[in-house]
Amino acid sequence: MASRLEINFVRLLSRCEAIASEKRGEAEWRLEKYVGALEEMLVALRKSPSKPTPEVLTEYTRKVDFLKGLLEAEKLTSPSDKALANQFLAPGRTPTIANERMPATKTVHMQTKARCTGEMRDELLETDLRNRRGLPLDERQSAAELDAILQHHHNLQEKLAEDMLNLARNLKNNTLAAQNIIKQDNQTLSQSMRQADLNFEKLKTESERLEQHTKKSVNWLLWLMLILVSFTFISMILFIRIFPRLR
Repeated sequence: MASRLEINFVRLLSRCEAIASEKRGEAEWRLEKYVGALEEMLVALRKSPSKPTPEVLTEYTRKVDFLKGLLEAEKLTSPSDKALANQFLAPGRTPTIANERMPATKTVHMQTKARCTGEMRDELLETDLRNRRGLPLDERQSAAELDAILQHHHNLQEKLAEDMLNLARNLKNNTLAAQNIIKQDNQTLSQSMRQADLNFEKLKTESERLEQHTKKSVNWLLWLMLILVSFTFISMILFIRIFPRLR
């Protein structure tokens, strides 16, 4: 059972992940303060007598380090530096709370990468527009056609990425459904095995009772035959005594 310290840690971690997934302004200070509190609670959790397993502690550390790296990346000024810093972030592998289908840190990582990519694209477009203002008309038209082609390919890539994301989501849902079906089948099989064991024990008990009953019946029959033979023998002796042989 989780300790009070671990419960509070998980609640604060879930809150930090929720704040990180939202669009924050420059004046947002809560996430940095909360992550600092998470670090202190993680140190206390490692020293606690009722600390969780090493695997769980490693996952907690991974998520806290991800949030710290996310804050450090957001402090960078260049979109390319932000994108590069986000590439080295490692989100959590397991959900923080039970009702999460995908780890929140992984969702935050995907959102941050998409936002950094958009900022890089905007910066490149702005730089390109500045450079084109001094170009001749023909070169501007060629550049516009090139932009249209690039935008078309970009739209195709976004659509492909969205289709792949939907495919991955459907695959995950199908996997979860298959896991539930297998779990139910395992439970049914376990119940059937327990019922078979119970029936076997009952059959064994009834077989022992029948064997004892059979032995009792054989014993009574043996005694009855013995009495009958003895009675016949005594009757013959008496008959011989009472009716002597004729001379």
